[in-house]
Amino acid sequence: MKKLLISFFALSIFSLMPVSAQECTAVRASHILVKTESDAKLMRKYVEKGLPFEDVAAGFSQCPSKRNGGDLGYFRRGKMVKEFEDAAFSMEKGEISEPVQTQFGWHIIKVTDKVCPEK
Repeated sequence: MKKLLISFFALSIFSLMPVSAQECTAVRASHILVKTESDAKLMRKYVEKGLPFEDVAAGFSQCPSKRNGGDLGYFRRGKMVKEFEDAAFSMEKGEISEPVQTQFGWHIIKVTDKVCPEK
């Protein structure tokens, strides 16, 4: 009985601990890919001013995902280049990144969903 109570207590404490962004197993994100940092900053400004992210991606992104409003779908760690992945996994759902540089150019990332362990 004592072991059962200890296990129950440990489980109840664990369930109160928040899940960090780093513990999430997958992210769904959209992005806008452009050539320069100044273009990326401009794209972010458009979104901040109220233009839908998907519309800005469709109109300006240089990635084929622009046909889907920049949606890249769900991806796990190890599927994207490190800079992009690190940014996406560190963001909260609904957050829009500052410009992120990769070998492909400059990205503005919007995290639209996260898959995290359930408590």
